[in-house]
Amino acid sequence: MNIPKHIAVILDGNGRWAKSKGMPRNYGHVQGAKTVENMCEIMWNKGVEYFTVYAFSTENWSRPKEEVTLLMKLLRDYMKNCIKRATKNNMKVRVIGDKTKLADDIQESIKNLEEATKDNTGLKFTIAINYGSRDEMRRGITDIAKKVKAGQIEPEDITEDMISASLDTEGMPDPDLLIRTSGEQRISNYLLWQIAYSEFYFTPVCWPDFDEAELDKAIEAYNTRDRRFGKV
Repeated sequence: MNIPKHIAVILDGNGRWAKSKGMPRNYGHVQGAKTVENMCEIMWNKGVEYFTVYAFSTENWSRPKEEVTLLMKLLRDYMKNCIKRATKNNMKVRVIGDKTKLADDIQESIKNLEEATKDNTGLKFTIAINYGSRDEMRRGITDIAKKVKAGQIEPEDITEDMISASLDTEGMPDPDLLIRTSGEQRISNYLLWQIAYSEFYFTPVCWPDFDEAELDKAIEAYNTRDRRFGKV
């Protein structure tokens, strides 16, 4: 079995899962967070090296205030507990997205978490928070434009590698497999540059119900793909 080196996931269906059980949407987010914790261990045990999740998009701010407040509380709680969990599991944690828009205490927690886990050699776990791929590319292109304006580089010197290095995922391999749960079949502004050659797997299973058996199905489907990368 060929195990993808990097799996990216769009965690979808928390609210619908909760509604199907007669519970408020917030209950689904809580259970979804627990699934993330379980999946980190499962991914590493299967040989996955990089696991990247779409936790909160730039568009999610438009959700009801109560729901956003709970999501931020979940994030705060996760950051507080994650250092101990990451240390125990030798997990390196990284957060991508525009962190400047987050509350100061959350930014500080992210900084502490990344610093505390930077030398860990286990699963490379990346959380996309206040992330939107178009915004990421805009920020990256702006940085490159500033270098051109300053005379540090010429426009014709810009390469794909330079663009990749300007993105939040600098230094990470592109995802081999992108999974989206809950039956939706769209990318939703997630890692648009990075998934140029990724395999896609869509499942009707909502994220809180996504378990090891469902991950096995995704990896099995991945293994049926002929990854030619444009070659004949």
